[in-house]
Amino acid sequence: MLNLEPSIRNAVRALIIRDSRVLLIRKEYEDGSELFALPGGGQDTGETLASALIRECKEEVAADISNISLLHVVDWFKARDTIPPSTRQHVEFLFACDVDDSYIAQNGYHPDKHQVEVIWVNRDALHNIPCHPNSMLALLSGIQHKKPAIYLETII
Repeated sequence: MLNLEPSIRNAVRALIIRDSRVLLIRKEYEDGSELFALPGGGQDTGETLASALIRECKEEVAADISNISLLHVVDWFKARDTIPPSTRQHVEFLFACDVDDSYIAQNGYHPDKHQVEVIWVNRDALHNIPCHPNSMLALLSGIQHKKPAIYLETII
């Protein structure tokens, strides 16, 4: 039987593309594995999605973003390492946004846990790297920067 936590976590993610490259955070874990993710994170109570995105981009990748546009909403479930094991529902809002041409990929003043660097990755190489969540980043190879919003659902 699935032990589903009662709270839903809203999160925002920034899709920043420059010259066919996507800005990603690289994380390293104690077991030596690595994972790549879009900048972003949880929405705080009383915070709009756009405000959360602006804050997260400053904290994680030291970027001031502009031209924010909703691309996708992804509804998915994440297994949690709890006792007993549990699952938490996540609703992630993927936004296209821009950074100034002078922006240099770098860690922000409050990087994510396990975050080691911020890098540009060619869109055609995304399928070769471990991404989080897989369902969202797998879409990026086909996304045009300013498409209409689409709701995506991942069933358990």
